[in-house]
Amino acid sequence: HHVPKNFLDKVAYRTVKLLRIPTDLFFKRQYGCRAMMLETVAAVPGMVGGMLLHLRSLRKFQHSGGWIKALLEEAENERMHLMTMVELVKPKWYERLLVLAVQGVFFNAFFVVYVLSPKLAHRVVGYLEEEAVHSYTEYLKDIESGAVENVPAPAIAIDYWRLPKDAKLKDVITVIRADEAHHRDVNHFASVSVL
Repeated sequence: HHVPKNFLDKVAYRTVKLLRIPTDLFFKRQYGCRAMMLETVAAVPGMVGGMLLHLRSLRKFQHSGGWIKALLEEAENERMHLMTMVELVKPKWYERLLVLAVQGVFFNAFFVVYVLSPKLAHRVVGYLEEEAVHSYTEYLKDIESGAVENVPAPAIAIDYWRLPKDAKLKDVITVIRADEAHHRDVNHFASVSVL
């Protein structure tokens, strides 16, 4: 956890905590559906940041120091989290509609925040990833307690993470949580070191 140290950190932290309220109310302990919604949002920042840094690099004739590639890879990784969750959850029509609405609102809001303050945008993502790590930890607890069945891992997850053919849901959630922890660290670092 990154303790908020300045005004922008506190804005980012409180914004993410505020965004968590409707998620908690809507999904409660339905961690598969919650994860699907989280991944819909999580797949946006890397793409927006990568795109805006790409355009800035073109305008200024400067290298990005590898940040464009890193952010686009993060976006692709989050997309694979989403594709895995879709295989596991089999969302209903209204959940798909909610995904579209949330993604549309979040993309535009994040775009504006990134244009105004890339440091704030990365700090928000760092805190979103902290929430993702927490949610996946709770998901793992429910799998381990038997509250959620430890079903076989979908083929898309086995192929992407090169998991054993007999991998289970617990293995998938473990590698996704590790990805989210990495994204958390990268974005907290980017909020103070880059841009």
